[in-house]
Amino acid sequence: MRKLFLAAALLAALTPSFSQTAPAKRPMTFEDMMNMKRLGDTAVSPDGKWLAYSVTSVDLAKNRKTAELWLQAIAGGEPKKIDVTQPGDSGLQFSADGRSVLFLSGRAGSQQVWTADFDTATGATANPKKLTSIATEAGDALWSPDGRSVIFTSSVYPDCPAVTAADAATGNQCNAERDAAKAASPVKAQIFTHLLYRHWDHFTGPKRSHLFLLDVATGGMRDLTPNDPRDVPPFSLGGGGCGCAFSPDSKELAFTENLDPEPATSVSAKIFTLDLTNAAAKPVAVSTSKGGNFNPAYSPDGKYLAWRSEERAGYEADKFRLFVYDRTTRQAKDLLPKFDRWVDEFAWAADSKSIYFAAGHEGASAIFKIRSSGIAANGMGLERFIAPGQDPGEYSGINVLAGSNDLLASRMSVREPGEVVRFSGYFDPALNPGEADAEAGFTGSKAEFNRLLNLGEPVKKSWSAITHLNDALLAQLDLAKLDPYWFTAADGAKLEGFIVRPPAFDPAKKYPVKFLIHGGPQGNWGDAWSYRWNAELFAANGYVVVMVNMRGSTGYGQAITDGVNGDWGGKPFTDLMQGLDEAEKKFPFIDKNRECALGASYGGFMANWVLGHTDRFKCIVSHDGMFNPESAFGTTEEDWFNIWEFKGHPWDYYGKPDSENPFRKWAPMMSAKNFKTPTLVIHGQLDYRLDVSEGFQLFDTLQLLKVPSKMLYFPDEGHWVLKPQNSQLWWKTVNDWVDEWAK
Repeated sequence: MRKLFLAAALLAALTPSFSQTAPAKRPMTFEDMMNMKRLGDTAVSPDGKWLAYSVTSVDLAKNRKTAELWLQAIAGGEPKKIDVTQPGDSGLQFSADGRSVLFLSGRAGSQQVWTADFDTATGATANPKKLTSIATEAGDALWSPDGRSVIFTSSVYPDCPAVTAADAATGNQCNAERDAAKAASPVKAQIFTHLLYRHWDHFTGPKRSHLFLLDVATGGMRDLTPNDPRDVPPFSLGGGGCGCAFSPDSKELAFTENLDPEPATSVSAKIFTLDLTNAAAKPVAVSTSKGGNFNPAYSPDGKYLAWRSEERAGYEADKFRLFVYDRTTRQAKDLLPKFDRWVDEFAWAADSKSIYFAAGHEGASAIFKIRSSGIAANGMGLERFIAPGQDPGEYSGINVLAGSNDLLASRMSVREPGEVVRFSGYFDPALNPGEADAEAGFTGSKAEFNRLLNLGEPVKKSWSAITHLNDALLAQLDLAKLDPYWFTAADGAKLEGFIVRPPAFDPAKKYPVKFLIHGGPQGNWGDAWSYRWNAELFAANGYVVVMVNMRGSTGYGQAITDGVNGDWGGKPFTDLMQGLDEAEKKFPFIDKNRECALGASYGGFMANWVLGHTDRFKCIVSHDGMFNPESAFGTTEEDWFNIWEFKGHPWDYYGKPDSENPFRKWAPMMSAKNFKTPTLVIHGQLDYRLDVSEGFQLFDTLQLLKVPSKMLYFPDEGHWVLKPQNSQLWWKTVNDWVDEWAK
């Protein structure tokens, strides 16, 4: 045996090894990004044993995306498609007893609410049954805790007879006839009598989203917001389903609605409650702030109702606070009055004594836990969960597992698309009893914020992946981590930037730069994956990617976020230039003579501003950017945004010098005589947030000034390029443009 072993060892030593050497990793391609599976909504069974989730796949050749529903055991095991569902089905939920599932399906020709039996032992589903047959279709369904009712949304004509449990046919028939007449008419003209007649990528038309209550046993349903001329819930980029919640006893509903008579100038949505046991009951407002209030959720014991709240009216990027309303005393309070970060989402603990929430912090996010009674007088009561030795990443979709104190959440990073991960262990750190701060929370400085995050030691809990949608593909790719750096702005503010190195990075070489400018402007760059502006794909063809979180960015305190208001081309511009200067100093492999600036939305505005205020870049890419704030004011649909950001209306400044008129002071068009840098302009016809005319004006100016320029125009895209083959053309055109001038 020993001789045989030695002979084999000698043969192995003399033979080139292929199986033992890991294949070299390669740069990511656009096709790789399209081949990645995209995690969507998740749901956890009440017993904590099963995870259901949506996965979207892209067929580039057929230019389509398809979502499918999957299931797998949380304890381990192979995922499987959910038996009774079909491609395109969505919104799966488990019943409170775990024996049924609810989902939305269009298999019968229109999207309706369906249910099916669920085997808690095997995960098998059977006996699909259609619950609704409403002519205007059903969406955003929510199952009541007692399983007897379902809330869903449907867009109806407010002037049609309201759908009632006693007579659903009348309202249904009116809506069906109106839809049929519209489809048959050769005249497609519309008459507008109000603002917000179009939104982001579609004309709103005469219909409005309403909430409906369905009796599962009888099939009877009624419109809970009958003849209401407003959308319930109000439009939200973040989705949020029906924007509503059942009380644990299923007798009350909390929902969000904006009652402002001019919704185009308002973001002041309120939280209302409605007694579902009384058909004559009227909604009662429980929130009092003048800003937006969203995402109501009852505590499991039914004593409290929590929601995310903004304070200032008209400002969509105000700090999102965590409010808890005592249903007995009818009093609400901010649980974190001095916590200077946004509460992005939250979930109640099973015992109703704590709330878990996600909040952005310095280009990443963390999951926190706060007592539902608030921070104690000694400053204790807030816990942060971190995963030591792992990329910070971003977290969302928090679920608390039944029967344990474990959490499930969706996690992504700049190197990994979303996956479901599990935080295991009992979250009860030994907080430092010597902490003597009498202030309940955060007072503003970075040092004190870090102290608050580290009451005692952070709860160092590692996570483990539950899903593995893209492991095999990611293992082949050379994807660099996000590398942060800090710099000091001209006024002393501490700001953060990031770089992503190219594949096969050699520190001895010099690399050209793609300088990305984020949108919003109240947004940020961070350790997150994107299918539109993907830092790894920008770096893949031999570039260092530099990203700076300038004034206006989120995750650094509300003062930094507010720093862009009324100052669009001021501090944010100098922040960006100083941030790039710092990157050039800190990273000697950057070739500062070969840099290109790229931005979309507010980033497109800033790309246009850069065009007229510096010649440091070899090229510029401006996607859906504002060029003329005065014309943008009259062509956008969200008037609240420009009124806030430019401190009023254009006519408020007529007769005043341009230096006192923010619509002209911060207008890139006013610096057109300085335009020299080769510029690629990109815009979509269906962009109603920043009208396509902004792109046309910029391109017209560049052409007349003989500045090297090109325009990529999409007749079938809105603010974002979403269709797979359009996205392919976008990436090729952008990379070719940058290569032409900077590589």
